Amino acid sequence: MQIILTAVDFIYNWGRSNSLWPLTFATSCCGIEMISASAATFDISRFGSEVFRATPRQADLMITAGTVTHRMAPALIRLYEQMPEPKYVIAMGACAVTGGMFENDSYSVVRGVDRLVPVDVYLPGCPPRPEALLDAIIKLQKQMKTETILDRKKYLDAHKPRVTLSEDENCEVLLPNEEFEVIHWGVQKTGYSKDEIATSALSASSQ
Repeated sequence: MQIILTAVDFIYNWGRSNSLWPLTFATSCCGIEMISASAATFDISRFGSEVFRATPRQADLMITAGTVTHRMAPALIRLYEQMPEPKYVIAMGACAVTGGMFENDSYSVVRGVDRLVPVDVYLPGCPPRPEALLDAIIKLQKQMKTETILDRKKYLDAHKPRVTLSEDENCEVLLPNEEFEVIHWGVQKTGYSKDEIATSALSASSQ
């Protein structure tokens, strides 16, 4: 049984890792480098990742290429939740990894997308070169080839978004998931609890 499962894992992971379909998600200057990686000079199709999809329902890789602001965060969460499992995230560029140049004094930039969604590969740089993105994809492929079907539930639990969208359609507010008690936004030292965020959103929508 173990031999059969190992063979299935090998073929399954080989097929998935060599046919990653990235989501078209570029927000800043890192997007230019991501586009360049698709050009003939670098030829991302060598790694089976040239099929950039315009819909999250046909993508299994989110490359957060560039700055993510708090205003944009709900859209990122919605796209991530619409992607089918298994799905992966590459944080491309200093802004997506830690907030970059906006880390210390900007109120509007998320200090790393790993506060929103789980990140599989961190790609630093401002902006990183297309070769660096190809290297990140190779690292992700190696990581995928070590996965097994037996750990699928453990993988799904580890890849839940850190925050969730509120159920109020008129006010898109991010709330921490059950596993996370607070959200640390911006430059403040203390985080916001779920009740504080909900109360603030309710009062803002009523005004």
